[in-house]
Amino acid sequence: MSENLDEIRLEGFLESLQKDRGTILETIRARALEDGVPIIRSETENLLRFLIMTRRPKEILEVGCAVGYSALVMRQASETYGGCHITTMESYEPRIVQARENFASAGAEQDIELLTGDATPYLEEMQPDGRFDLIFLDAAKAQYVVWLPQLLRLLKPEGLIVTDNILTGGDILESRFVVTRRNRTIHKRMREFLEKVTQDPKLSSAVLSVGDGVCLTSKIADPD
Repeated sequence: MSENLDEIRLEGFLESLQKDRGTILETIRARALEDGVPIIRSETENLLRFLIMTRRPKEILEVGCAVGYSALVMRQASETYGGCHITTMESYEPRIVQARENFASAGAEQDIELLTGDATPYLEEMQPDGRFDLIFLDAAKAQYVVWLPQLLRLLKPEGLIVTDNILTGGDILESRFVVTRRNRTIHKRMREFLEKVTQDPKLSSAVLSVGDGVCLTSKIADPD
């Protein structure tokens, strides 16, 4: 009980340090939380803003749009250096409708391209290789390891993949026999994903306990 209370207090404190998001983002965030739509936590949002503002990506791919909140956060952060173009994907129709409405309200339709439907064929067919400076992965967790080869193909040599929810609400720490049966596939595949990105000699990754866990992954440049 006290641990949960401490987490709530910490979340409240961190939220108190949050810079003003502006009316549109605050409205979208409040509605999403009220409707139970999974959006990025404040800690993850701040990390994402920091990465955008310091790395200054011009082409961003987001897998998992939901109602468009994180795409609009990234767009807002990119305004500090002249803006970026974001390609985002969503398969759940009610959220697609809300995302389109939110992008229109923010005047972001020219900056954000929304692809609808299953992400897999888009990722397999998308060209050219090395197209994106930054990839934000925040979708079906069981698919992370499946999509990884395509994400690495689409990532620029100096690019960065930011993967959210890698702690799966704490389930990642447990034995598969403790995890509920419906979550065992997610548990197994997330462990496979983390094994690949942390142990592959061609990749450099940092696993952070921010929000529900974030993994930062980049390619290691070939020696001259």
